[in-house]
Amino acid sequence: MTYTTVEIMGTKVAIHSFNTIIVGSGAAGLNAADQLYSHGQPDIAVVTNGLNMGTSLNTGSDKQTYYRLTMSGNTPDSPGEMANDLYSGGSMDGDIAAVEAASSARCYFRLVEIGVPFPHNRFGEYVGYKTDHDPRQRATSAGPLTSRYMTESLLKQVRGKAIPIFEGYHAIGILTDPAGSRALGILTINEKGLKDPNTRYVAFNSTNIIYATGGPAGIYQASVYPESQVGATGIALEAGVKGKNLTEWQYGIASLKFRWNLSGTYQQVLPSYVSVDSKGIEREFLQDYFDTPGQMLDAIFLKGYQWPFDPSKTFNQGSSLIDLLVHQETVLKNRRVYLDYTRNPSWGSKNGELDFSLLGTEAYEYLQQSGAQFGTPIQRLAAMNQPAIELYSRNGIDLHSERLEIAVCAQHNNGGLAGDIWWESNLAHFFPIGEANGTHGVYRPGGSALNSGQVGSLRAAQFIAHNYQMAPPSIKNFVKETRRQMEEKLRLGHIFTSSMHGPGNVDQIRTNLGERMTQVGSHIRSLDEISRAADAALAELSSLPETTQLASLEDLPAAFQNRDLLLCQYIYLKAMANYIETGGGSRGSYLVHDLKGELPKEGLPDVFRLRPNDKRFSSRIQEVQFCDGQCHFQWRQTKPLPTGEQWFETVWKDYRDGTVFR
Repeated sequence: MTYTTVEIMGTKVAIHSFNTIIVGSGAAGLNAADQLYSHGQPDIAVVTNGLNMGTSLNTGSDKQTYYRLTMSGNTPDSPGEMANDLYSGGSMDGDIAAVEAASSARCYFRLVEIGVPFPHNRFGEYVGYKTDHDPRQRATSAGPLTSRYMTESLLKQVRGKAIPIFEGYHAIGILTDPAGSRALGILTINEKGLKDPNTRYVAFNSTNIIYATGGPAGIYQASVYPESQVGATGIALEAGVKGKNLTEWQYGIASLKFRWNLSGTYQQVLPSYVSVDSKGIEREFLQDYFDTPGQMLDAIFLKGYQWPFDPSKTFNQGSSLIDLLVHQETVLKNRRVYLDYTRNPSWGSKNGELDFSLLGTEAYEYLQQSGAQFGTPIQRLAAMNQPAIELYSRNGIDLHSERLEIAVCAQHNNGGLAGDIWWESNLAHFFPIGEANGTHGVYRPGGSALNSGQVGSLRAAQFIAHNYQMAPPSIKNFVKETRRQMEEKLRLGHIFTSSMHGPGNVDQIRTNLGERMTQVGSHIRSLDEISRAADAALAELSSLPETTQLASLEDLPAAFQNRDLLLCQYIYLKAMANYIETGGGSRGSYLVHDLKGELPKEGLPDVFRLRPNDKRFSSRIQEVQFCDGQCHFQWRQTKPLPTGEQWFETVWKDYRDGTVFR
């Protein structure tokens, strides 16, 4: 590590130099730092907005899932079978699937060894359960806060190795060589030095960047992401990093007062769905679109492990019909919708007592084996998953007396920045990991994102340790190569700070862009609306320097974040439009509107008429590169599953001479 200060446009800019900087401090970023140090590269640092701000530390579900190879019982499994299941989700590269499967056990047991309390039975078997899009029982959990436990355990490892952590630093630009072919570092705003222009900006000069900034959560208003999670995908796309499968997200039912997925036992205990109109009139609304109470109850139950909205599950009164009905109440009818755990659904109950005989075999046997065929939803939840109740209690919500306001919310970006099997992007020495990397396809098993984050961070660390150990550029060369880029950001910062008057509008800009994306770019998509929204995002981005007003200097990081989000939103919307224009239909977790399409259920409004899925797209991947203000799209075939070299002597030789790390 070295430190110096240079002058850019009359302003002092501090420069820290490292072999590798890890941008972001969630489970993926911290694992990258821990692994890189363990692989022999101590000249590293973590750069983060805040250690307590990311998705890993602040999200979960009823029992947050980690997906890995089967490790119990007598059910056969193998990396090849797991890779095939990941690959079969569509639009996923086979080589990535193979890597994620092969390293899943290694990464999982690393977490076990550093203290994440994954459960095992008295024989030492780490048992599993079935999650969404999971043909086996590969899922496991440490409870509602699995990723929090991961992050806390990994942070102990990083601190134990005395790895420097720069907290309160907001990345505002990826710095590259003039050709845009190699990453050289980042420019940040130091929130502790905002008041003085000479302490405001800090650059990090590095040989490598591991980019663990999470998904671009801030582009949506209705979101399960913690409010502190914003993302920084826009500046990576601006630097020329390719985007991959940007169209693919997961959306699902979540609580609003406290942002949390309402999956698993939150649904399997069969709560009541209640809507309230502007006059305060309440009604249970699901029964209007189901033929029998048993079908409605089964759909609620299945929402537990079919949590993400899926257009294919809207037909035949499937579980995702519920998402459409919640959307209809909240968005189309402007009502508020709640889950009520204090009473059973009235349709299917007599004198308040639920008739369990109405349930289908799967729901009936699940509740029977769980000892939960009694009482009210909250009583069943207490019997099946008391920590799920305590979680809300810790956040000021008593499910014994308070209903949960809900909406269909953005939860995870399956796509993101593109990388190879070592998670290196097309921009050399730049490694997006975790949710920032678009490793997933259209469908993915629940919990596979946590595995992907750990595997990707391990792979990036391995590659850097074996190939990119060189020192960072000299300060002279670094400044020479990146001066123009830093001047551009400082110039924008000067414009922002020259507009401090009145109450400021940074928060309102954030709200407006989030509402736009939620309205047209989430689980219900129309080409016309998406195209108009993309134009609006671009116009707002272009005028942002002139229209932004800061209430104080503390608004400056958020002003830069708004620019990142608007750029990101524009590119994501253009990707969605390109997908529909190319012929793509409803798939994954979104419905593509088509006036000539089919309604999942008679009586629903025409906005739910959907274009069917064209399965030819399952073997294709959309990539986009942003250059000179334009989005350049390319469609390619997915890479096939590799056969792999299985002869031990050959693998041993390649491992000894380092060939495997190329």
